[in-house]
Amino acid sequence: MSSLLYISLLLAIFISYHGATTEAAALEPVTDIYGGRLTSSTKYYILPVLRGRGGGLTISKPENKTCPKSVIQDQYEVSQGLPLEFSPSDNSRIIRVSTDLNFKFCAASVWNLDNYDEATNQWFVTTCGVEGNPGQATVDNWFKIEKYENDYKIVFVQPDVGVFVQDGMRRLVLSDVPLKVMFKKA
Repeated sequence: MSSLLYISLLLAIFISYHGATTEAAALEPVTDIYGGRLTSSTKYYILPVLRGRGGGLTISKPENKTCPKSVIQDQYEVSQGLPLEFSPSDNSRIIRVSTDLNFKFCAASVWNLDNYDEATNQWFVTTCGVEGNPGQATVDNWFKIEKYENDYKIVFVQPDVGVFVQDGMRRLVLSDVPLKVMFKKA
């Protein structure tokens, strides 16, 4: 068998296997810290799995701005942050991994990806997104929950969402190092 044919065959096997496992994982419901399925009609806290580097997710209002607000990790480990809800793009009740979701703090602040910040070389996660209406105009408002090791991570299209420390504030950004998270019913 020629090496080109062999490599092509291996690539085809890898792609078909990866596609099948990704499809099966996409059906898996996201669970909270007690094993319950996350639902679109319930409020949750997003908490870090690794302790000692801050608390739950919340929002911080930059000075002299009402919108957008930065999505941050609370600096105090004991803080659970603000509760939020998930709105799936397909309007399903059960939240599943790899599904496009709006993340909405209960104060009606929908997450979105802000413009690239050249000063810090970061893409920050902020609020003032638009809930629902999947399409080209709202592409910056859709995030996903993915299985990560035995826990979860948040992703935007492909890049992971992690933490960037700026002036003592733990801001959510697109990152090569994901923030491992868990969910607790509010």
